[in-house]
Amino acid sequence: MDMLRSFFLDPFVLSIVMGFLVFVFFYIRWPGILSFFKDKTFSSQKEVLKIVDMMMIKTSKEKVVLWLWSLGLSLGFLIFLACWPHLVLGLGFGALGFLFSWIGVQMVMRSLWEQRCDQVVNQMVEGMTIMTNGVKVGLSVTQAMERVIKNMKEGPLAQEFQLVLNKTRLGMSVEEAFNDMEKRMDRQDVTMMVVAINILKETGGNIAETLATISETIRERQKVQNKIKALTAQGTIQAVIVSLVPFLLLVMMFLTNKQHAELMLGTPLGWFSLLMILGLIIIGGVLMKKIVTIKV
Repeated sequence: MDMLRSFFLDPFVLSIVMGFLVFVFFYIRWPGILSFFKDKTFSSQKEVLKIVDMMMIKTSKEKVVLWLWSLGLSLGFLIFLACWPHLVLGLGFGALGFLFSWIGVQMVMRSLWEQRCDQVVNQMVEGMTIMTNGVKVGLSVTQAMERVIKNMKEGPLAQEFQLVLNKTRLGMSVEEAFNDMEKRMDRQDVTMMVVAINILKETGGNIAETLATISETIRERQKVQNKIKALTAQGTIQAVIVSLVPFLLLVMMFLTNKQHAELMLGTPLGWFSLLMILGLIIIGGVLMKKIVTIKV
């Protein structure tokens, strides 16, 4: 019994067994794995191109695609070199690095778009005030928007209003142009402004008073959101620190006790442990993010 146990716990035997299991898994699931990588990469590429277009970044589609492929291949190759001479480990982690680079760029672009939408909402307080004053002196909604563009030249709100005006000049109605803006921004405050303006243009009413009310509502909402951010800032920092602790411990182990670190990085059992640790860190980070995120 002891001989059997020592045989199965031998690192060489474990390496052969793990290698065989990995081979069988990839052999059976190879079409599905290729399809998964293809779907993830091309869906990420499609969303990145969409966000670049929505953010009005002046660049070509070919440059964005070239940049994405260059980043993914470079990261994958660097990971492969870092894992050398472990060929299987290098190929596996290199492929994951390539995939995560695309997903990472997608997440960064999505985050930048969310920040842009938040900037639009933050500027709406000043923008609605300018529009209110313009409507009070007899200007139409589109003319009041032109005043906002002139007074807020540097900012996403001016760009969004300019896009709405450009669409109306090409023959689209004001209501349709505002509805497109609402679909692009996906913010409650933008929806409130668009719905109010469209209804008042059809039924009539005091647009200036409505815009002033919207501006005051957005201002109060921002106060509440800033207070929530201040209260949840500690939880966010704690989540980041807890997520980084395992990686810092691995670096310290590699610097102080290299033999133990090589067992983690150079054996199948260590690779499996690293994947488990990475998965648990991701799950914990997502759960912490959901806990500290409070929508107003």
